[in-house]
Amino acid sequence: MRIQFWGLIFASAFILASCKTTNLAEAPKANIKEVVNSSEVTLVDVRIPEQYAAGTAKDAINIPLAEIQNNIETLKGKKVVIFCNKGMQADQAMEILKKNGVEAYDGTSWKNVKAIQNETDNK
Repeated sequence: MRIQFWGLIFASAFILASCKTTNLAEAPKANIKEVVNSSEVTLVDVRIPEQYAAGTAKDAINIPLAEIQNNIETLKGKKVVIFCNKGMQADQAMEILKKNGVEAYDGTSWKNVKAIQNETDNK
């Protein structure tokens, strides 16, 4: 009985130690100012079209959050900065994009991204 108990403990420890867990890809660590101002970046505003039309960052495209999953293939292989009004929709979009292997960066809000662009333009 005692040998079976220790055998079970040993086997359990071995199995648990050999399990690999899959981690979601972490958002790349980079200076958001450099990424926003990169010539290779795609800026994506995930708000609804009416909000996008009322104001957004320079050169941003509009892919509403509800449509982000359907646009994964068009974003793969690109550096993408995601933003919205206050960051909540951007967070959701970031999660979807990261799960699907897109190199995405969190710009938080369109005003933040626009301010970064303006700061660079004024230098």
